[in-house]
Amino acid sequence: MNNETVKLLGGSLTLTQLNAIFQTIPEEFDFIDEHDIVRWSSANKHRLFKRTDDDLGKHVLEVHPGHSQERVKQVLQQMHDGKRGVLSLIIHYHDKPINIAFYSLHDNNGKYIGCVEVTQDVSGHQEKGAWLHNIKQVLFKHK
Repeated sequence: MNNETVKLLGGSLTLTQLNAIFQTIPEEFDFIDEHDIVRWSSANKHRLFKRTDDDLGKHVLEVHPGHSQERVKQVLQQMHDGKRGVLSLIIHYHDKPINIAFYSLHDNNGKYIGCVEVTQDVSGHQEKGAWLHNIKQVLFKHK
């Protein structure tokens, strides 16, 4: 099964390769379907907001903290209505800046099919001094 090939726009990947991508990159992804149900979450060690198999099949509001539920509900409604394609915001979580972005997804006919929520710790991203930072990343090994 892990060597099964998935054909995608732009090429194809085996399930092993696809899983390795989502286990390696330091972003977390959650797919929420057109009924606002969590259908998939990337399972990697980088997750800030843990998801379990028990979270799959739940309404998205059930996996978000109470203080953010009304805003999540509002954004999703705007996506359903076609009034919003993207929302990207920075929050502070454990004293780190975290980017959370919601991307509206549509089929080839423009029908809303859900959204993907992407969460990333952006504390390592910097504009000031970026040149030196980039040189250090190339010259020195980091895990």
